[in-house]
Amino acid sequence: MRAKTVAIVGAGVVGLCTALEAQRKGYKVTLVDKGAPGLGASFGNAGYLATELIDPLSTPKTLRSALPMWANPYGPLSLPLAYIPRIIPWLMRFIRAARPAAVESGRSALQQLNQAAVPAWKRCLADIQAGEQLVHSGYLLVWESPEKLEEARQHAAYLSQWGVRSELVDGERLAQLEPELAENISHALFFPEACRVRDPYQLCGILFSAFQARGGTFVQQAVDALLPDTKGITLQTSTARLAFDYAVVCAGAWSKSLLESVGLHIPLEAERGYQLTFNAPHVTLNHPIGSAERRFVMTPLDSSLRVVGITELGGLKLKPFKRRFAALYHHCRKLLGGLNDPFVQVSEWMGHRPTLPDSLPVIDRHPRHPQLLFAFGNQHLGLTQAAVSAELVVSRLTGKNPTAIDAAPFSVDRF
Repeated sequence: MRAKTVAIVGAGVVGLCTALEAQRKGYKVTLVDKGAPGLGASFGNAGYLATELIDPLSTPKTLRSALPMWANPYGPLSLPLAYIPRIIPWLMRFIRAARPAAVESGRSALQQLNQAAVPAWKRCLADIQAGEQLVHSGYLLVWESPEKLEEARQHAAYLSQWGVRSELVDGERLAQLEPELAENISHALFFPEACRVRDPYQLCGILFSAFQARGGTFVQQAVDALLPDTKGITLQTSTARLAFDYAVVCAGAWSKSLLESVGLHIPLEAERGYQLTFNAPHVTLNHPIGSAERRFVMTPLDSSLRVVGITELGGLKLKPFKRRFAALYHHCRKLLGGLNDPFVQVSEWMGHRPTLPDSLPVIDRHPRHPQLLFAFGNQHLGLTQAAVSAELVVSRLTGKNPTAIDAAPFSVDRF
């Protein structure tokens, strides 16, 4: 019997995991992307599996702090003035998503995905003999203000209710965990079960090599439209029409226009994230570090030190703003004095996170064309949720659900 064919549109980390999962289920898989595998948002993420981030981005607390964060020149939130007219409808949906019932529902859905994230990654990597790419690193969330000690205690108690274990540390214990942190760090929450990957781009390369070794095909072309019919689905590119039995859209922030070609209109926004990568062998971090007050993350990758932050709602077309990189420089040098060395080599990068107003991904199939499926919109948690998203969407493809995760919150027509 002929193996069924599946096209995976998008060669980021979600698409790569989905391609491998579909191969495991016996499908003949073609990966399609306008760029090389792993060069989208997957290239520049922090490399940290942020399973403790179970709150949606839109909450009453976030809305109360949004204006001060935007007004602060070093703040973590940016909204370019020229983009405001285009973003207003999305912002209205984002504000509505802060209703208590919506936040509670979103938190429950995110917690389900994040709880299953690391086990899914372990299954994926074990299958391709790459388990060493997952590092049991632990994670430190730090505060500089001693006045916010109670805030840390309350946050730990809150996360404990959702099964996330942490330890409040300060003084000698904090110095033992992370000796090179600045002396102005007052206290931290240590998450001993947290994990990171060795290097996000290297990981994508390993996933892609395994995909090719198992007979997978890569087509480097931009997909302009999806054309479903009674026999399957065709991908329209600028030079060809590629026919398959099924297709799964994993195109991140570029998924919106593809869905519009099949009659689905979703409020997907390209949230721009900024990144610095330091070649600083003299600076040693033992764990990924998050700043509760400055709202950015530093991760010690195998090859470099990665600094990631800034939430900028600016779409796909605007060029990066130099002052966003300057804000990241400012913050990371306050926490790691060794980065003040003017001779440290550093590179700058900006990528696009696919973000929906309720902070939940789309993991579903088309309501009228069952041969078309979707896995995108994981916002800041694309790397974290990639493997579990792949398992869920391929289970929709096969008609078999191997997990207890409720897929309803991730429907494509929930808007």
